[in-house]
Amino acid sequence: MGASGNGAALPERLRLPVCFLGVFACYFYYGILQESITRGRYGEGAKQEKFKYALTLVFIQCVINAAFAKLLIHFFDAVKADRTRSWLYAACSLSYLGAMVSSNSALQFVSYPTQVLGKSCKPIPVMLLGVTLLRKKYPPAKYLCVLLIVAGVALFLYKPKKGAGSDDHVFGYGELLLLLSLTLDGLTGVSQDHMRAHYQTGSNHMMLNVNLWSTLFLGAGILFTGELWEFLSFTERYPSIIYNILLFGLTSALGQSFIFMTVVYFGPLTCSIITTTRKFFTILASVILFANPISTMQWVGTVLVFLGLGLDAKFGKGVKKTSH
Repeated sequence: MGASGNGAALPERLRLPVCFLGVFACYFYYGILQESITRGRYGEGAKQEKFKYALTLVFIQCVINAAFAKLLIHFFDAVKADRTRSWLYAACSLSYLGAMVSSNSALQFVSYPTQVLGKSCKPIPVMLLGVTLLRKKYPPAKYLCVLLIVAGVALFLYKPKKGAGSDDHVFGYGELLLLLSLTLDGLTGVSQDHMRAHYQTGSNHMMLNVNLWSTLFLGAGILFTGELWEFLSFTERYPSIIYNILLFGLTSALGQSFIFMTVVYFGPLTCSIITTTRKFFTILASVILFANPISTMQWVGTVLVFLGLGLDAKFGKGVKKTSH
């Protein structure tokens, strides 16, 4: 497999543990920074403001990711030529970008634990789109795992009505954004599988090009909507946020280099399982640090989700590959 030089330097038996630990460490801190930026209150008293510049945040993230990938190619991957078609990178970028923006925007309507558990369903669209678009076949155990995950998420997201006159609803705008994010995650997985199978795309080249296309799309978006100027005005009023945003971008770049290494060596499904198994600890951190309350029913749902993910990791390897 024509993967990246930094991944190839590792002995094969160490690749999966290194990818897992890299993803875990980077995205653990990433999650804490993401919640502190997007759900933090800025200013005092009646003049308090919320951060609502999701597109600009992802734009900065993509610029840092692309610069980091360029450095990795320069030092580790300079010899290997990239034959992947540009339109594939562009398509992958659109779905990846849509998933990230939807996920970040959802935080304005739902708590971080809800967003994290919703995103933990990532193996579901990857599996469904694998069956429908790539004609993959999965063992019965795989479907059982998916049922456990769906049941767990349903329990976690269920909000009992507070009274007869309450207009509290179970499924709102935040949950719709999470659903959109999951569907786009599945489409990203399909395009990454296609790149691996037909072009042996290296992880650093994949990371660089996907983020360059994303920067192009987002740059146009934040200029067209005028969000960039609003964001700059916000940072002038609260300059302390700049440090957190730069740290957020750096943890994203480090984490993403491990993500793309995992995709290239082990495939999008393994990658989606790795990124979800670390999320239980992120939920715990959010509950402890940000005092997000979690009910008994939500804890039962959490256990079901991670039981499904654990079984998926153990028994979900019987998939027949079509084009690899």
